Amino acid sequence: MRLLYLALILTSSGLSAQVSAPPAVPQSVTPNAEPYLLEDERNTIDIFSRISARVVNVSNLRYARQGFFSFDVTEVPVGTGSGFIWDDNGYIVTNYHVIQNADRLTVSFKNGKTLAAKIVGAEPRKDIAVIRVKLDGQHSFESMPLADSSKLQVGQKAVAIGSPFGLDQTLTKGVISALGRSIPGIGGVQIRDMIQTDASINPGNSGGPLLDSRGYLLGMNTMIFSESGSSAGIGFAVPSSTINRIVTQIIKNGRVVQVGIGIEHFDNNINRQLNIEGVIIRAVTAGGAGAKAGLRGTQRTRNGEIILGDVIVGIEDKKIRSYDDLYNALESFQVGETVRVSFIREARKQTVTVQLIDENQKTK
Repeated sequence: MRLLYLALILTSSGLSAQVSAPPAVPQSVTPNAEPYLLEDERNTIDIFSRISARVVNVSNLRYARQGFFSFDVTEVPVGTGSGFIWDDNGYIVTNYHVIQNADRLTVSFKNGKTLAAKIVGAEPRKDIAVIRVKLDGQHSFESMPLADSSKLQVGQKAVAIGSPFGLDQTLTKGVISALGRSIPGIGGVQIRDMIQTDASINPGNSGGPLLDSRGYLLGMNTMIFSESGSSAGIGFAVPSSTINRIVTQIIKNGRVVQVGIGIEHFDNNINRQLNIEGVIIRAVTAGGAGAKAGLRGTQRTRNGEIILGDVIVGIEDKKIRSYDDLYNALESFQVGETVRVSFIREARKQTVTVQLIDENQKTK
C-alpha cells in the first residue's frame, strides 16, 4: 500500500513513476572464479604461484648397518625439512638442525626431481646452513628477493611455505606477532632479534621461507613453541638481515667470520658456582688481541692456588653478564675495529682497548 501511495503522489505531481525490475540472479556462481576472489586471496595465490618453485624439501640420510655382525650398510632417512633456493648458482639455504649429522643429503624440487646436495658451510649458533646442488640444466634457480627485516611491523602479513610432516608445497598464512624475540640456540648463545608469527609452523617447515605480501623473504622458519609438537600459533623465524649476512660469508669463505678478542672462557656452570656475573677468562691466546691489550687468563700458582682471570663485564656501552652477551655484543663489529673492553681484576674495574680479530684465525 505504501509503494502504491508513493506512486500515486508522484503521478499526481506530473512526474512519471517507474518501478525497476529486481536484478537477475546468475544461474551458477563458481566460488573459486577469479572475479569472486578477495584481494587478499589473490595476493596469497600470487605469492604461492611465484615463489613455491623456489622452495624445496631437504632429506637427511645416514648410513646404518643392517645388523651387528653385518657389513651391509643401508641409508636410513632420519628427518626432513624445508629449504629455499638462494641464487642461480645452486645454493640452497636451510636450518642447521635439518642437515646436522647427515651422511648424505638430497633435495627434492616442486617438479618432482631429486638431486644430491653437499654442505657448503653452517653457523649452528644462528641455526643456518648452506647446501649446494649441481646444476643439471633442468632447473631455474632464481634468487630469493629479500625484505628489509629492520623495517618489519607487528601485524603485517606473513606467509610460510614448506613441507610440514613431509607434505611438500604447503602454504600457511598469518601475521607477524612480535619482533625482537630471543630463543635458545646451539652453543650456549641466544638467537636474538627473531621474528614471531602466528602462521602455522609444524615439523618439516624448518628451513622454509617466511614471506611478506610481495613474496619477499622476511625470514627462515626455525622452530615453534609447543608442548605437543604441533603448531600453537607461536612460530619463530631467523630474520632476513641475519640470513643475508651469514649466508654471504659462508658462500664466500666456507665459514662465518666470528669476531672476537682472542680469549677462551669458562662455561656458565662455573659462573653459577662462583656466583660471578660476566665472562671469566680461562686463557688468552699467546700473541693475540686480548694478550696484546693486557688481559689475563686464569692461573695456578706453585702452591696449587687458582687465581681467576679477568672477568669481562662490558663491551663499549653494553653490559656483559654471560658469554651469550659477549657473542651478541661483538656481532655488530667488524674484524680490525677497536672496542673498549671493561673487566674486573682484583675487585677493581678497568678498561682497555682491544682490536678485534677473526676468532677462527686466532692461532694462525
